[in-house]
Amino acid sequence: MTTTSSRAAVTAASLLLVALGAAPASAAEAVAAEAAAAADGSGLDEIVVTAQKRRENLQTTPISISVLRNDDLINRHVTSLVDLGDGAIPSLKIAPFYSRNSALIVNIRGIGVLSDGNQPARDQGVGVYIDGVYLGRAQGLGTALFDIENIEVLKGPQGTLFGRNTEGGAVSIVTKKPTGEFHFNGTGGLGNFGSYKNEVHLDLPAFQNIAVKVDGVIAHRDPLVKNPLAGAEGFNQYDKRGLHIEALWKPSTDFSADYSFDISRDESTPLYLNLVAPGTNRQAAIATIQPDRVRTANVGVPQQLSVGRVQGHRLTLEWDAMPDLTLKSISSYRKLKQGQFDNGSASTSMSNTTGVFTGFAFARNSLAQFKQDQQSQELQAIGDVGRVKFVVGALYYREHVEDNAQAFNTNTFTNAAGSAFTVATINPATQRIDRSSHVTTRSIGAFGQATWTPDVLDDALHLTGGLRWTRDSKHGDLDLVNGLPPIDRNGVSGPIGLDAAWSRVDPMVNLAFDVSRDVHVYGKWSTGYKSGGANSRSQEYDAFDPESVSIFEIGAKTEFFDNHARLNVAAYAGTYKDIQVDFSRPFETGGLRQTRTTTSTINAPGKGKLRGVEAELTVTPLEGLTLSASYAYQYVRIPATVNPYPNAAGVISTLAVPIYQTYTPEHSANGAIDYALPLEGFTLRAHLDGNFDNGFYANANDPVYLGPNNPANVRQPLGDKAFIVNGRVAIADIDVGRMDAKVGFALWARNLFDEQHLFYKAVSPTSGQFGFFNEPRTFGGEINVRF
Repeated sequence: MTTTSSRAAVTAASLLLVALGAAPASAAEAVAAEAAAAADGSGLDEIVVTAQKRRENLQTTPISISVLRNDDLINRHVTSLVDLGDGAIPSLKIAPFYSRNSALIVNIRGIGVLSDGNQPARDQGVGVYIDGVYLGRAQGLGTALFDIENIEVLKGPQGTLFGRNTEGGAVSIVTKKPTGEFHFNGTGGLGNFGSYKNEVHLDLPAFQNIAVKVDGVIAHRDPLVKNPLAGAEGFNQYDKRGLHIEALWKPSTDFSADYSFDISRDESTPLYLNLVAPGTNRQAAIATIQPDRVRTANVGVPQQLSVGRVQGHRLTLEWDAMPDLTLKSISSYRKLKQGQFDNGSASTSMSNTTGVFTGFAFARNSLAQFKQDQQSQELQAIGDVGRVKFVVGALYYREHVEDNAQAFNTNTFTNAAGSAFTVATINPATQRIDRSSHVTTRSIGAFGQATWTPDVLDDALHLTGGLRWTRDSKHGDLDLVNGLPPIDRNGVSGPIGLDAAWSRVDPMVNLAFDVSRDVHVYGKWSTGYKSGGANSRSQEYDAFDPESVSIFEIGAKTEFFDNHARLNVAAYAGTYKDIQVDFSRPFETGGLRQTRTTTSTINAPGKGKLRGVEAELTVTPLEGLTLSASYAYQYVRIPATVNPYPNAAGVISTLAVPIYQTYTPEHSANGAIDYALPLEGFTLRAHLDGNFDNGFYANANDPVYLGPNNPANVRQPLGDKAFIVNGRVAIADIDVGRMDAKVGFALWARNLFDEQHLFYKAVSPTSGQFGFFNEPRTFGGEINVRF
């Protein structure tokens, strides 16, 4: 076997040859080294990804990709995507939309969501896919995950192979497929805050070439913050239930039909908003300042569950038409209905300028209903012709979305000091609808990508080119704004229509070079975009255009120390254009500007800048021990932009105001230790991970900006730094001696050291500073049975 030192020397020499532009190590040397590593049997596992529409080794795929495998999700006790918000992948940020666990913000490399993406005619800039099917809305992403094989995070624009709304990247969730053999895998567990989680995965024996798999999950957690009002729900609780059935028919070795059905119900309540510092207003007596995480809210308010229902169908047909050609069809239909009910901000609404509170109403209850259905059809041809690998395809996507929203105060003070109040019994059915809209989106596209390996340099050079054409259209109406029909620029009251379409071409060029079998470098240029649309919080429903990203990236993927270490690095720089920026403006009715505001969206002039570095290191220094670490530096600059709308006095400012990129820590990192020790009759497994970020902005604008260096400016605060530690210890693979059954017991903890920080922080000159704290320590135990 090759020694560690000689292996390292070969790797170092190979890297030096790259720097000097020399030829790679010979193929014979590379094959011999790889064979020695394989014979050892204790090196790193191969990771298979589908980022380029075919199964490939992660290390030879010239794209910056991070992968979370099933064991990673178990070790972190991940129930839904929101649990990845602690930083499992540094360049991926997932967070609730404001206080709502029912809709998620997803950013990669700082790109994805800048402002309010929780609307029918607006999109996010990171595409989330499950088994090749695009999930069109932020709503529904918080449902419980089923039996996951991989979560692949593709970083940077994916406009060529994935299309619209992938300017930041894509999150591709791949589930485990039916095996055609009988297997059972069941887990049950309990934790603090009244939590429990039970899941069952059942593989049935194949019958008539049809293999069936059934997955079920139930997860529950009581409120993290109690509500003092009797009979009302607390804050930040959930109840998630889901069922997934998949049938795989393989009548022959060259054809398969894979049908999948899933249905989920997700009940949750909003996060609790803490008032951490007062503003210039005078506070009511019960409006206590809460600078730390609390267990009970300072005032009881009506609060109900936000109920989400999601279901979907998928049919994937795959035919190996020829030895080097596979034809694939992915058909899907999905729908969701999501209620979003939020009365978690009462503590920030109990102040006024006079300090007299008799009859003062507070506790704004926000109720919103959101419905969507989507259908899509994608066709792919994947094959090889001589020295060319190719994939070509076409996509059709249609969705219909509608929403409405209500907002009213539920509590009223009964004395001047603000120490006593009443809670009104309000029927939402009798309250006015403040806002409503609907839109139908259609998108068609055609794409192609080919990789040519010329007969030079021992087949070490690979040139890839790709192109995608897409046409999007959106048709709909804004029906109500602030409880009234909108008024257009001609003074006509009534629904305002949206009728807009855009076409895009997104190219990609990638040059990859195999320095050796274990060292691969690449340079890539690609573009991506986020679709245009309209803001349903605006008054005139003006359409805005797509925004786009263009990035050049270089990277290296390396393995060394006899396949016991893996280091992947990437650096990128690019431009960010036509950025969709929100501005507030007064609501106008009858020619008069009101105190209430609306929000309009424009495409900011000028170009933004992007740059960053990503690194991932995995090492197995001893058998059974794996050490991993990753880091991301992300810089996003958005040019200062002038608000083109008049203020309440009718004045249009010429001042360019700063715009902050939201949900983007500049520095983030994590590290993990995994250890498996086989013992007599069982295996001891231990996992510990730590996750750091230096805070991020939650809002894109300053509350008050009067010009550079003006002492009256009130700047947008940066969220707190965070360091979260998660852990798990398990006694696994206990042989019970019947049916090859194995039993395991585990203890787990999230936020092991109960670290506290405000991940969302905002400020109002009058109301004060407020924010959402991260979740406290949660822990529990579980038992797993499989055979």
